[in-house]
Amino acid sequence: MRWEGRRRSSNVEDRRGGGGRAVVGGGIGTVVLVVLALALGIDPSALLQFSGGESPATAPAPGSRPEAEDRLAEFVSVILADTEETWGTIFQNAGLRYEEPRLVLFTGSVQSGCGGASARMGPFYCPADRRVYLDLSFFDELHTRFGAPGDMAQAYVIAHEVGHHVQTLLGVSGRVAAQRSRLPTAAANDLSVRQELQADCFAGLWGHHADRSRGLLDIGDLEEALAAAAAIGDDRLRQQAGRVADPETFTHGTAAQRAHWFRVGFETGDPDRCDTFAPGST
Repeated sequence: MRWEGRRRSSNVEDRRGGGGRAVVGGGIGTVVLVVLALALGIDPSALLQFSGGESPATAPAPGSRPEAEDRLAEFVSVILADTEETWGTIFQNAGLRYEEPRLVLFTGSVQSGCGGASARMGPFYCPADRRVYLDLSFFDELHTRFGAPGDMAQAYVIAHEVGHHVQTLLGVSGRVAAQRSRLPTAAANDLSVRQELQADCFAGLWGHHADRSRGLLDIGDLEEALAAAAAIGDDRLRQQAGRVADPETFTHGTAAQRAHWFRVGFETGDPDRCDTFAPGST
């Protein structure tokens, strides 16, 4: 991917190391609250809790982390910025306003609007606070455990989680959650699969525009993304774990389904083609 030197997103929160929350592009209001709290001799988080702000604990100083990790964090910021470009344009063309998500980098564990989470869960999107959460060590696992190396494989992961944010903005996530709560397990799982496959299609749609509008991709990048999508299919994961692949327990889709829907988005660039909820679509 040709990502070096491109715009970085201002929507990245770096909470790596010790649970710090250095907020990129944080508001002045938060700073005022912290100064006020210190002047009064109280814990700043007490005021921040009621203000809805983020605790501004200091992130590790520049140069204190491995260079490769900081380069990876820069890559994540560039890819997030590019998704902002794609979805901002798509929403604008539809007469809508795109609300950009924030992306939280963390190490080991993190507290989100959806509760506490461990890096073992992998990257995730929380609709309650409209943030993507990512421990950069997952990218190494994507390569070594899942056999999906490459920067486009990593970009696919980010674009997929941003796809869930798009679903939240469009009301898809809320409708799915409401329906799943009233359905038996197998039917609820089917809805979950359809939601995940749409996020894959949205990720492919980002790839389409990143390639054709901004020349971000190199030869072979599509194959990297397809390999990553297939590597985390439910059937592959269960096979890897030595478990029987029971389709009724799937929640994300098979390797073939995930790769297929990424390709649909990538080849068409059309959000209307990402209707994975249509009868017979999966």
